[in-house]
Amino acid sequence: MKLKGGNRGSGSGNREFGIRGERRNPHSAFYNLQSTIYNQQSTINKRAVCLISGGLDSCVTAAIAKKRGYEIYALSFDYGQRHKKQLESAKAVAKALRAAGHKTIKLDLRQIGGSALTDSKIGVPERGAEGIGGDIPATYVPARNTIFLSVALGYAEVIGARAIFIGANDQDYSGYPDCRPEYFGAFRRLARLATKCSVEGQPIKIETPIIHLKKKDIVRKGMELGAPLHLTWSCYKGGKKACGKCDSCLLRLKGFKEAGIKDPVEYE
Repeated sequence: MKLKGGNRGSGSGNREFGIRGERRNPHSAFYNLQSTIYNQQSTINKRAVCLISGGLDSCVTAAIAKKRGYEIYALSFDYGQRHKKQLESAKAVAKALRAAGHKTIKLDLRQIGGSALTDSKIGVPERGAEGIGGDIPATYVPARNTIFLSVALGYAEVIGARAIFIGANDQDYSGYPDCRPEYFGAFRRLARLATKCSVEGQPIKIETPIIHLKKKDIVRKGMELGAPLHLTWSCYKGGKKACGKCDSCLLRLKGFKEAGIKDPVEYE
């Protein structure tokens, strides 16, 4: 006697019944597929490219992105910088934060020069705490943030990320022009005009969550989030121990001191 509905549970029979003979909901597969697509799209929309230099600010910024629920894709640059030790820190920080991916792009800015960080003939200044924030120092790398953000923008568009996080700060800083809020406002406008995804209604946000924080508050935020501050490196000179004299070291030391927290980095 042939059962109505064909071979129940057979891979080649009537799809109305499941493998245990139960009647299937004809819409369930469709809803499951829709749910899968939605979840995949939600995951993609929560991807963020995080610029990680290996320093304190970028580490805390990436931890903030993680806290906000983003799947982070770390992006670092080997640009011929004097303090290459930061790249080791960047790798360690990305791993500690469980980044979904970590790319290190090689861009040899030594071919351009013009900075104490990329030209060995230019010395790293030791201005003292009172001199920081005055004139733009020799450690300024011409158009560095514009170059880095442009690469990050392209990478974000390719992987479907909807945000780029960068640890720029305009409070306790050396006075770099591409760390100011006005600069990032201009780059946001550029990003909306320059990318296919933005034109199609899916803009990429440029996030600067610590831009108005004092260094002490950045340190405290990092501690609050459990960011791996012990893995970071800030010194411009790139020796075995931090020099404690360059702008970056002085600002870092000031931040930890004012936050009432011991800096885990060793100094000369």
